Formats: sequence, structure tokens, C-alpha cells
Amino acid sequence: MKRAIGFIDSGVGGLTVVKEVLKQLPHEQIYYLGDTARCPYGPRDRDEVHQFTWEMTNFLVERNIKMLVIACNTATAAALADIRATLDIPVIGVIQPGSRAALKATHNNRVGVLGTIGTVQSMAYPKALKGLNRRVEVDSLACPKFVSVVESGEYKSAIAKKIVAESLLPLKSTKIDTIILGCTHYPLLKTLIENFMGSDVAVINSGEETASEVSALLDYHDLLDQDDKGVQHRFFTTGSVSIFQDIAQDWLDIPDMHVEHIKLGNEKGVYQ
Repeated sequence: MKRAIGFIDSGVGGLTVVKEVLKQLPHEQIYYLGDTARCPYGPRDRDEVHQFTWEMTNFLVERNIKMLVIACNTATAAALADIRATLDIPVIGVIQPGSRAALKATHNNRVGVLGTIGTVQSMAYPKALKGLNRRVEVDSLACPKFVSVVESGEYKSAIAKKIVAESLLPLKSTKIDTIILGCTHYPLLKTLIENFMGSDVAVINSGEETASEVSALLDYHDLLDQDDKGVQHRFFTTGSVSIFQDIAQDWLDIPDMHVEHIKLGNEKGVYQ
């Protein structure tokens, strides 16, 4: 019986990572959990994010996943180290892969980071970037309105274009040549971000680099699936099934996608 790769996120944003994984590893089975009922995580207290991340983790671990991808920057910053130390399966986040990709792309060592309030306050990206290259200069910018635009399904609208332009204005006067989309929701706004920042600024979607890390770790642990027989992707959400399904089908183009509504937290019992 196939074992799935588990993905957790505060909402639909982690689907941007799933998309890249399915491109690189089409034979793998995906279990995805988006906590859309409690999204966004960015403004929440770090301890609360840590608790929510464990609740999602335990839900998927109970379904015998073979690897966990914390496909949420805020959750990665709050809980990756603890979860990785506790579980006996490979666990990866999205901050380190995104940082590596940005350092490959930059020519002047000036990198911008767009993230939630929680991710920016955690200083996770500056720490990761400077841990790899001490000379890099980092300009971080919280974009709290981006997640709501994506979760509402309005990421292609005129409203989204206006919010992107207003939010990114402070970065126009900097010398950055590379931007990390430090939230997995943000790649759904990537075209708008690229159009506003201009062709001289590379925009990094950490999903691609994360997918490469997933592939390498599965290979290292001899967990790669070699055929697509019996693949049954499963998608879970704590919020609206219809909104989640509309966005997921638009982004992933998976026929006959089935999305299940679940409950987490006190209604489900005690979690780590």
C-alpha cells in the first residue's frame, strides 16, 4: 500500500509547494491539510502557531505518511525544529530551501523577503540567509493583506493588483535584486509582484527548491515511489470545502479532486 507525503499549511498556500512536487515526482501520493478555519497564522502568537502545527502534524501522522512537509513559513519558523526532533520520518520546511534559491539568484547580495507578520518577526529568513552568506543584506516586509486575498480566491482581481502595489511600495526605493516569497500563499500573486517590481528583480518561489529537497530526501531514505498505480491524493480542510476546492483545482488541475472537511483542536481531543 502506498504511503503519502504529508503537507500542512495554514490554508491553501501550501498547494504552491504541492504543485512543484507533483511536477518533479508525479508518482507520489499527496495528503494535504489546510487549516483554513484558523487562517491566517501570521498575526498569531508563536505558541499558538506551534500548537496548531502539531495538531495538523498529528492528524497526518495518524494516516501513516512517510514524510512531512511544513508548507507554511510561519509554521516552519515556529515548530520545524521541535517536530523534526520528535518524529521518526523526514520533516522539512520551506525557509531553508527558499534561502538557498535566493542566494543562487542574487547578483548584489541584496535580498528582499515578503512574509507574514509572524515570519518577519521571527527573523527566520535573515538568520537562514546570513547563516549561508554573511555578506547578504536583507530587507524584510510584512504583507498581512496578501493571505486574505488568496484565501478569498481574489488573487487575480483588480483588488489584488492594488493591494500588491500598495504593499510593495517601500521596496521600490531599495537596491534589492531578488525577492523571496516568504509565504507559500504568495506565489499565487507572483505575476502581480513581478509586474510591479520589474524585470530587474528575481522573484523566488521556494516551492521549487523545496520540491527538489523532498525528492533528494525520499531518494536518500529509499522512499521514492516508482509508479503511479494506486495513487489517491487526499485533501483536508478545516474551513470551506467549496472555496478550497475551487482554488485547489484552479492551481493544481487535478481531475475529480475530493476535499474532506475535518475539525482540529479541542473538538478533536488532546494534541501534543
